[in-house]
Amino acid sequence: MAQEKKETTSSGLEWSLNVEDGSSKILVQEAGLATRAWLGLKGLFLKVRKFLEKAYDIGVNDPRKVVHCLKVGMALTIVSLFYYMRPLYEGIGGNAMWAIMTVVVVFENTAGATISKSLNRVFGTCLAGLLAFGVHWLACKSGEKFGPWIVGTSVFLLASAATFSRFIPSVKQLFDYGAMIFILTFSLVAVSGYRVDQLFELAYQRLSTIIIGTSLCILVSMLICPIWAGQELYALITSNMDKLANSLDGYVAEYFNPDDSNKNLLAYKCVLNSKASEESMANFARWEPAHGCFSFKHPWKQYPKIGAAMRSCAYCIEALNSCIDSENQAPEFIKKQLSTACLRVSSNSSSIIRVLAETIKAMKRSSKIEFLVEEMNGAVEELQEALKSLSELSNPPACKNTETVSSAAMETIPLMEVMPVVTFTSLLIEISARIKGIVKAVEELAKVAAFKDAAQDKCKENQPNNRLEQQGQTKDEETMKVLQRV
Repeated sequence: MAQEKKETTSSGLEWSLNVEDGSSKILVQEAGLATRAWLGLKGLFLKVRKFLEKAYDIGVNDPRKVVHCLKVGMALTIVSLFYYMRPLYEGIGGNAMWAIMTVVVVFENTAGATISKSLNRVFGTCLAGLLAFGVHWLACKSGEKFGPWIVGTSVFLLASAATFSRFIPSVKQLFDYGAMIFILTFSLVAVSGYRVDQLFELAYQRLSTIIIGTSLCILVSMLICPIWAGQELYALITSNMDKLANSLDGYVAEYFNPDDSNKNLLAYKCVLNSKASEESMANFARWEPAHGCFSFKHPWKQYPKIGAAMRSCAYCIEALNSCIDSENQAPEFIKKQLSTACLRVSSNSSSIIRVLAETIKAMKRSSKIEFLVEEMNGAVEELQEALKSLSELSNPPACKNTETVSSAAMETIPLMEVMPVVTFTSLLIEISARIKGIVKAVEELAKVAAFKDAAQDKCKENQPNNRLEQQGQTKDEETMKVLQRV
């Protein structure tokens, strides 16, 4: 029978098992307390180091995040002076803490988000305060018997109505935060006013601190290294266009010439994952003043439409990925039959996307779009003709005397071998059709935003050169006259 025994070592405790043949096997070895403590500290140190490295990488990749943190710290430091300095404290009172809370809640990364939340907070507080004062006055005039009923009924009705308004899409996009502040402020003022005598003074101090906090946030956000939501949306849309074009070229090259594909194939996923960012940035950009090359009434709502058109193309590109990863692949000689036409369609399609990106970047209409769309349509027709030629490959040649036809000529291509390449080319044709939706959305943006024509700018740029040429011709004529006189 086997016997168990324990052997103590210098490093800890060992359990061993003695077998009948005299051999022993170590089952578990426990480390000492100092060793376990050292390993725990070492693991904690490695986790802290890894966390600091990630934080450092975030700061290096986007220094604006570090600047935003410094701006928040600056705003909090300035608003804290109202609490530390006695003259300011006596003017505002103990409600100076509301200004600090306002800065913490309202200050966002972009100027548009900060302005949106600040104005929503001020307007919601003012509207709720006025209605609460009206309800308070009516409750006081109604006496102690009916006053609580009036206050309770008003809180129920207005809170319910304001909450329902948050489900309306247009209100939710622009005034969701204001509706929430309205509910909170009205409930606090209406209910507390029933027991507080100096309600007007209390509301005045709180409203003053909120205005101070929101004004400070807006000024710091706009004047110190501003991050505009409109500029971020503009950069996101143009960057996604370039990524979409690169993915389209990359997948077509990967399918027909795997060795020549060096594009970032998964870049299109940024287009699929940017819907929420585009919509939020578009909503915040509508609150921003004129900045850079964007006017106050710039049609920001048009950019999410362009993003939606790009996502429709990105879904088809994702389907191309599944075609490449599929186990059922068409023979190489069938792929060669369609490779030239497919590569031409992808090249023309990606060229259109890149030109559209340049149109948005320069805010100038390009004269190449119509020509490129015609070329893409011609390439699609050529690809459709190439698809029809596959039926000739898959059918035996027609011959009256079937006995003289060789066995090699009678061989047909199985349908399952043709289907993968047909699916791939059909998706490519569908992408070219959806690219026209992107063209339409960009043309609508150019029309509403009044983009300039690139041809007009070129003419203006060439005007000084024409003047110089005319001046040079006049000088040459003068010199010729002088020489003739001589």
